[in-house]
Amino acid sequence: MRYELVIFDNDGVLVDSEPLSNTILAGYLTELGHPTSYEDSLRDYMGAAVHRVHDLVKERTGQLLPADFDDVLHARVFAAFERELKPVDGVQELLEKLTAEGVPYCVASSGSHERIRVGHRKTGLDRWFDDAVVFSAQDVGRGKPAPDLFLHAAARMGVTPDRCVVVEDSPLGVAAARAAGMPVYAFTAMTPASRLAGADGFFSAMDELPGLLA
Repeated sequence: MRYELVIFDNDGVLVDSEPLSNTILAGYLTELGHPTSYEDSLRDYMGAAVHRVHDLVKERTGQLLPADFDDVLHARVFAAFERELKPVDGVQELLEKLTAEGVPYCVASSGSHERIRVGHRKTGLDRWFDDAVVFSAQDVGRGKPAPDLFLHAAARMGVTPDRCVVVEDSPLGVAAARAAGMPVYAFTAMTPASRLAGADGFFSAMDELPGLLA
């Protein structure tokens, strides 16, 4: 193993949440008078903290989203998670392998701690991630593509950035890892490699990742 810490993104890497959450986000923005397709949502918001939604809407329209936007969005997303969310195929086997080999890992997500926990409980991934290895953009204030979250996770785990590796699936996440000075492997199940420029390697199934990490 070339690395001392594997830092996983959450949405789209550990839990298969991106189709659910982006469908809901696009529908809610459209409902509020900001027409947004599912493809628009993936392009503009995949991998981002919710403050990016507020920022882009204000930048494009000059309007503020409702004060309760975050609460309503999260309630709709969490309800969908409880009904439908599944782990990404192969991720439990990957975590078993890393644990058996004594490879430290953590999660660093643009989502809130509550969102991470709801998803992990529903999918059974909570057995792999206790509170000490779960980090959120809430912890640092600035989400991806800023490097703050990954640097925070590395510091809390006691590993220097150059000894970490990030597993990401969004352009914003790849940019954040590069800004943090960390190598990054890009999961291409939803996002093509052409949109993940800057990654050190690409994989389309979880059973391919150990070979990249070795």
